[in-house]
Amino acid sequence: MLHHVSVGVRDVERAAKFYDAVMKALGYRRVMDFLPHALAYGESRDRPEFWIGMPHDQRLPSGGNGTHVAFAAKSKGAVQRFHAAAIAGGGSNNGEPGPRPDYGPAYYGAFIYDLDGNKIEATFIAATMPKAAKRAKKAGRKAGGKKAKKAKKKSRR
Repeated sequence: MLHHVSVGVRDVERAAKFYDAVMKALGYRRVMDFLPHALAYGESRDRPEFWIGMPHDQRLPSGGNGTHVAFAAKSKGAVQRFHAAAIAGGGSNNGEPGPRPDYGPAYYGAFIYDLDGNKIEATFIAATMPKAAKRAKKAGRKAGGKKAKKAKKKSRR
């Protein structure tokens, strides 16, 4: 649904040091660089999804009241690394890494305020399908595939 998200910062180069470490912890990297005005992070240069930059009116940025950006993490460990990198880089803790049962049974996240007061989050949502159900589903696909092959052989006769 979203193409990209931008947050305002006071000093792009200062914020870049913070976000380079935080994004790396989640497996993302800097993909575009328009210093001293803006830069972007993502998985590849053709998908710059998260931007930091000077506000368009060149005034000091302010965090949107109630606004936050959540980044997808690939594991609970990535959420923990995100949080540690953010704290080490000068961010403020707004929620230790851990389960968030109010958000769902498989939700695991951590919350931070960046150097300019933007609220950011890393979240990992574990697969909720029990192992037994996964095995049954996989067995059903295999059985269905065998039946289709037998039917195909019969139709050739």
